[in-house]
Amino acid sequence: MRLRTLWTLQTFDFTNFTNLMNFNAKIYIAGHRGLVGSAFVRRLEKDGYTNLITRTHFELDLLNQQAVADFFVSEKPDYVFFAAARVGGIFANNNYPADFIYENLQMQNNVIYQSYIHGVKKLLFLGSSCIYPKLCPQPMKEEYLLTGLLEPTNEPYAIAKIAGIKMCQHYNRQYGTNFIAVMPTNLYGPNDNFHPENSHVFPALVRKFCEAKRNKEKKITIWGTGVARREFLHVDDMVDGSLFLMEHFNPTKEQNEKGNIFFNLGTGKDLTVKELVEHFKKAVDYEGKIEWDASKPDGMPQKLQDVTRIHDLGWRHSIELDEGIKMTCGWYLENL
Repeated sequence: MRLRTLWTLQTFDFTNFTNLMNFNAKIYIAGHRGLVGSAFVRRLEKDGYTNLITRTHFELDLLNQQAVADFFVSEKPDYVFFAAARVGGIFANNNYPADFIYENLQMQNNVIYQSYIHGVKKLLFLGSSCIYPKLCPQPMKEEYLLTGLLEPTNEPYAIAKIAGIKMCQHYNRQYGTNFIAVMPTNLYGPNDNFHPENSHVFPALVRKFCEAKRNKEKKITIWGTGVARREFLHVDDMVDGSLFLMEHFNPTKEQNEKGNIFFNLGTGKDLTVKELVEHFKKAVDYEGKIEWDASKPDGMPQKLQDVTRIHDLGWRHSIELDEGIKMTCGWYLENL
């Protein structure tokens, strides 16, 4: 017998309740090999969904408008989870800004437009907490979108993601589509990008500490000063929150007008990068020296999301940081 995850529903009027996705529905997961896409595949298969549609980049280039159109004609998906993106840390964003803005805009434009053309029942667009202003009040509420200048080091990526949110909003307004979005905080977990230069802080630390421990290195050098504050969410929790919204949230006409079609997803708790490093040292039992390269940028001083809206609906994360670090380091050592 197939059982869905049960959530505790609180303080929310489900007059706009979404029918549960049929287990035989055709579900397209764009970006299924990445951190988020692969987590969606694992979870949906575990829950008993039997008709998942995936394509590698070589099978379907999402930058190619005609190829995407042909794909939707042939496959006719009922639901779309858009987790495809050109992603990277500060180094990658600084060195490939044109690629980041072009590729992300092009991919999401093609998929969102074809989802409208072919009557997709519901689409979930994956955004990022980098959409908020650099000097955004903390914690960052959904209403703070477009209230200030962006962090320069990831501006191209952020602009693309903001455009995706607005595209979903205005297709809902004009055409009555059911497109929603989530803005997860910093994600981590299996199938992350552990590249030594192009990765985000969490997977970079996974690689550094696991390899330093294995190779008995006496010191580790980490970018920045360590004073920046960050919030982290395990990707499995992010998928759980996304499915919760897919099954329990349809934006109303008023929400579409105001742009309230997206939710922050996070833990509501942050820590400094220095504190994060101490968690890693403890998790892998590393006794070497930590050196900080202050010549490298810290990025935004703080990125803590306000998760009141998703909490009010009844969803909360379940994987705490220390457990998540051990899980991810274990996966890294076993697979990479």
